Amino acid sequence: MSVFKINGGKCLKGEIVPQGAKNEALEVLCAVLLTSQTVTIKNIPNIRDVNKLIELLMSLGVQVHQINESTYVFKAENINLDYLYTENFKEKSTSLRGSIMIIGPLLARFGIGIIPTPGGDKIGRRRLDTHFIGFEKLGATFTYNSQELLYKVESKKLKGCYMLLDEASVTGTANLVMAAVLAEGKTTIYNAACEPYIQQLCTMLNKMGAKISGIASNLLEIEGVGELNGCEHAILPDMIEVGSFIGLAAMTGSEITIKNSGYEHLGVIPDAFRKLGIEIIKKNDDIIIPQQNIYKIPTFIDGSIMTIADAPWPGLTPDLLSVFLVVATQAKGSVLIHQKMFESRLFFVDKLIDMGCRIILCDPHRATVIGLGGEQKLRATNMTSPDIRAE
Repeated sequence: MSVFKINGGKCLKGEIVPQGAKNEALEVLCAVLLTSQTVTIKNIPNIRDVNKLIELLMSLGVQVHQINESTYVFKAENINLDYLYTENFKEKSTSLRGSIMIIGPLLARFGIGIIPTPGGDKIGRRRLDTHFIGFEKLGATFTYNSQELLYKVESKKLKGCYMLLDEASVTGTANLVMAAVLAEGKTTIYNAACEPYIQQLCTMLNKMGAKISGIASNLLEIEGVGELNGCEHAILPDMIEVGSFIGLAAMTGSEITIKNSGYEHLGVIPDAFRKLGIEIIKKNDDIIIPQQNIYKIPTFIDGSIMTIADAPWPGLTPDLLSVFLVVATQAKGSVLIHQKMFESRLFFVDKLIDMGCRIILCDPHRATVIGLGGEQKLRATNMTSPDIRAE
């Protein structure tokens, strides 16, 4: 287990460049399985989940060549499907939730996909029904081995169809899009997730020869093709990392410049931070957070308490709600943080209360933060983080 010791109370200053987006990387890395040709991906972040997925792809038989720190070349010419039945595959895939997205490409290209129950953060129920219901609509047969906790889908040939997703799942949408690009006929996916990660995946697939329209909307139409080609693709900066640096600058009263932020793909994130009274300056594609000793949370026009809530894109990403909550503890004013999409993601607030924060946990989804504008400094403590975003 990693242990971090932090000596706080320091004012920061400087420039930082965010890594590539982890969530996009997991999707586009799985997409290399759709073709036997060479795929080059740039701006791959050097983080554990991504490195684990690259190792898993190599174990499946994908040839991987690292060009530099963040650029890799992949060639999935000789895939070993027997590896799916090994204990080594089960061990590697269960440690990584993103491994679920190898199912769609494997099913589309080879007619079979197997995955054990994947791992991931403990942030509440994250069901997989959307994935497998969608595969069944495309003509696949789904089986679940409850003793070995194995999910399996098979199909001789997927056929296009209309489907209305029961939830706008990002990984579910990615999986079904990757399956549909090689299906026979037209597939329509309604209530599709439309986050920049999905937009980037669809753009990459179109470069490979797929025919996807409706990109950036919740209605995707996919004309199946016989095969896909190789391509080059660059991953966007990680919006969660960008948001974390904005929060870091505000809480420490620091001036920080975030270079190459991918501002046009950040959606409402900058404006959501402005709701907390944080000044954000856009300069070309850079974000400048000037030094602020105090940032004040306004009320709504009618005087009611400010509310910040997550929502499916283009709403505020739930991955940043933890950051907003922590940042609000050092603001002047009060805010209601409403986490709608996961049951257990606010349970880390007891750690903040131990540090001297004034927070009322209303229920598993809502917390009211009473900020004192830095009048009461946080106390040092020992803690265990329940999920990566709460760190």
